[in-house]
Amino acid sequence: MVGAGVFSAFAPAAAAAGTGLLVGLAVAAVVAYANATSSAQLAAQHPTSGGTYVYGREHLGPWWGYLAGWGFVVGKTASCAAMALVLAAYAAPPGWERPVAATAVVLLTAVGYRGVTRTARLARGIVAVALVAIATAVVASLAGTTPRWSAVLDPEGAHGGWYGVLQAAGLLFFAFAGYARVATLGEEVRDPRRTIPRAVVLSLGAVVVLYAVVAVTLLAVLGPARLAASAAPLADAVAAGSWTWAGPVVSVGAVAASAGALLALLAGVSRTGLAMARTGDLPAWLAAVHPVHRGPHRAELAVGAVVVVLVLTTDLRGAIGFSSFGVLVYYLVANLSALRQSAPHRRYPRALQALGAVGCVALVVTLPLASVVAGAAVLAVGVALRAVRVRS
Repeated sequence: MVGAGVFSAFAPAAAAAGTGLLVGLAVAAVVAYANATSSAQLAAQHPTSGGTYVYGREHLGPWWGYLAGWGFVVGKTASCAAMALVLAAYAAPPGWERPVAATAVVLLTAVGYRGVTRTARLARGIVAVALVAIATAVVASLAGTTPRWSAVLDPEGAHGGWYGVLQAAGLLFFAFAGYARVATLGEEVRDPRRTIPRAVVLSLGAVVVLYAVVAVTLLAVLGPARLAASAAPLADAVAAGSWTWAGPVVSVGAVAASAGALLALLAGVSRTGLAMARTGDLPAWLAAVHPVHRGPHRAELAVGAVVVVLVLTTDLRGAIGFSSFGVLVYYLVANLSALRQSAPHRRYPRALQALGAVGCVALVVTLPLASVVAGAAVLAVGVALRAVRVRS
């Protein structure tokens, strides 16, 4: 969870709701918690790789599993574009953001093409760098300036009403995406029935606290208007104060977090594509595995090409909105699947899964209109492709 989202998502949220983004953050956290408990409950029953693609097929049928898998692929492909754009926002000189973002995607796709071993040690290292950068940004912003705490809860700084708050929640949901990724690793975890539910819920709680601290800091230092216009909010908050030495630390942390998340997402999306191709839910040629590097090379190249097109044609807010659309569809299927679980496998009340499902729908329909239209169109294309395959 602690990746590019915390370095970027608060700006579009402020544009949608102003200081109301704090309420949006709380709404996003509640929906994320409901989704997390559903994913944890499902993972305890199905400790196997694949996540909601598997859960949907098991409890709702192949079409629902496909819908979750397709939502994951398109949503996380947009997340790749968002990661690359965040990396460029913190690393590239003005005017060079898109070329730098596209270059980063090409280079990391090349790395993934040759095979990547992602270990827990590497993941901990990336998170450590990101946490140091976030802590540095918060301390430097507050100590190097005179925070205007009244701006944090100023009702005049809020706008958009409940629609704006829900839109902010949907955009901030992008920063939470990843809390259930541990559920997709069920085959590789010791005692998954006990470990996965604990890990999902505890990690989500810790990140909610972290994001709340960052949100309050950004509102107090930049104010809602400057925050909404910022491409690199944490860097701008540091630059507003006298601790100029902290700027490079924040930029390095943002680039490391974005690059690490981008590399992991490129690998994850391509491998989900591989799994869907093997079951016939995506074209069979994507199921090819490189004879030397043993990776899904065609799927990796296809994902990389699509991401390059996205970073050259869309902006960060559009990428975040589109990503949230696909991921919320994915978790909608997770909640509906959890509702169908029998009593022996139930760990949380059905009301929590119903809340998660309703929350996913509410956040989807209140996302920026362009994101909703594009997401619905891509979802329809995916459904049409599978319908053609099933009939043939």
